[in-house]
Amino acid sequence: MLKLTERYSVRPLAELPLLFQRILQNAIRDFYRRQKVRSLWTTPLSSLFGAESDEDFDPLETLEAAGGSNAEAPAEQLERAQIVAAIEKALERLPARQRQAFLLRYWEEMDVAEAAKAMGCSEGSVKTHCSRATHALAVMLQKQGIKL
Repeated sequence: MLKLTERYSVRPLAELPLLFQRILQNAIRDFYRRQKVRSLWTTPLSSLFGAESDEDFDPLETLEAAGGSNAEAPAEQLERAQIVAAIEKALERLPARQRQAFLLRYWEEMDVAEAAKAMGCSEGSVKTHCSRATHALAVMLQKQGIKL
């Protein structure tokens, strides 16, 4: 209500309900986005490791040293970096609309309706562009010997 009165007090009375609804929706969406990010970083470590309800449990005691089995070998790091570079190059070779649909759907994790709205096209077009992009990427990566 404060945002509405502070910023839109000069607007006609008929516009105020719609403005209030949009402000409320945006505030709720922002709240859940912030909460998602915060919960990612504030999740108790004990819940990540599946500890019992023991209050004396220290998750740091369960971690191995940096050279332990949890650390990724340099060869695996190099292989992963090479695969990521190959995927990025393959993405650059896609047509703009296919790349846009693919990134919105699978990188930004938008659903079909949100991606369609962002791209300014129909949901069917988003599905078609995503399908073509995934098939084209699979072919490009298979030519380089990468099987996903």
